[in-house]
Amino acid sequence: MTKCRPRVLCIEDDPATVDLLVEVLEDEGFETVVATDGVEGIRQFSRHPDLILCDIDMPHMTGFDVLAAFRKGVGQLHNVPFLFITAYGSRESHLQARRLGCDDFITKPLDFELLVEIIRGRLAQHPRQESVDFSLTDREIEALTWVAKGKSSADIGVLMNVSERTVNFHVNNVIRKVGVATRVQAAIRCALLGLIEP
Repeated sequence: MTKCRPRVLCIEDDPATVDLLVEVLEDEGFETVVATDGVEGIRQFSRHPDLILCDIDMPHMTGFDVLAAFRKGVGQLHNVPFLFITAYGSRESHLQARRLGCDDFITKPLDFELLVEIIRGRLAQHPRQESVDFSLTDREIEALTWVAKGKSSADIGVLMNVSERTVNFHVNNVIRKVGVATRVQAAIRCALLGLIEP
């Protein structure tokens, strides 16, 4: 059985930098996904990267905008390491990046040997999460979040302004999707996968 390679999403608008990143990372055993601007980068979140490299100065959306959108998300990607690779080496840029939740800040020109070691170190701190081949609706997430907080179906119905039967319908859908026997097991598994925040 072949081992899955860690997937790195590279959000970078400079073609020469992209070519070098892809060549180096693929040679080092990583799978790469490329986005040439921030909007495309956000679309590529659905590819479930294990780590994100992102430039700051890009068309349509800055790297800061991408990071802010990324960190607001709930789900499997919430704790994925996010690293800036940028020519912006100012103290203000560093501070803004850290305040938004950036994990590391690497200035250009890139030292690729150092970059690879930083990536490996970050991936070691964030073990690869189990891939998820299903999705939850907003209602399922809401119901399951209340289950994780110990609420009964009747209580959840009041909180969600729906019937108890509707709550059970949503929870049972999640149980079926996740492949477990009980609502508590479903809540635990979805929390571990980062699909809900208990």
